[in-house]
Amino acid sequence: MIRLFALLGIFVLAACAGANDLNRDVPYLGNFHLGHNVVVAPNLTKGPASREATKEEWVEAMTQAISDRLGRHEGTRLYHLGVSVEGYVLAIPGVPLLISPKSALILNVTAWDDAAGRKLNDKPHMITVMESISGNTILGSGLTQSKEVQMANLSRNAARLIENWLNRQNDEFGWFEDDGRPANEKIGLISGRPETRPEPPEAAPALVPAE
Repeated sequence: MIRLFALLGIFVLAACAGANDLNRDVPYLGNFHLGHNVVVAPNLTKGPASREATKEEWVEAMTQAISDRLGRHEGTRLYHLGVSVEGYVLAIPGVPLLISPKSALILNVTAWDDAAGRKLNDKPHMITVMESISGNTILGSGLTQSKEVQMANLSRNAARLIENWLNRQNDEFGWFEDDGRPANEKIGLISGRPETRPEPPEAAPALVPAE
């Protein structure tokens, strides 16, 4: 965790843009319907040059962001999410153009299939989130945003990245497909659902000459 925060302090990573896009079309996620939305922060670590935020504040912010984004999917099978907030940086005011700290968030995600009663990923998936770049944050959000706004932005970015990760898993492994087939093996869209590739026609029987 310390090494990761050190890297975040040295490099300005690509930020997540367009996280506040809940008014757009809901991306395809198979038969996913959000069940339990469990956020914890037992090992929460504050990074360098950061404002203070409590475990309870992060749990509330992340729970709301996940519910807002993933609660839009209207599948009929329940899937649960377990999220552990591991570390954060909420940028403090710096010197513009010289020292402009960036806010960041680190969390682990596990998805559960309710019907099967098992984890979909045995090892938690780590997500690293950076603040969105905008006119208000180009010099560092510590100069222009309150702690609450920083946390809300990071949580929304995190929820979008969780949705993107679930989408990739469904594309590659069919996590949320009724037939268990990877979604990327299907083509087209009909009423928001993939159209399966047509089965190849059976070969015509060979004609056998009469004796």
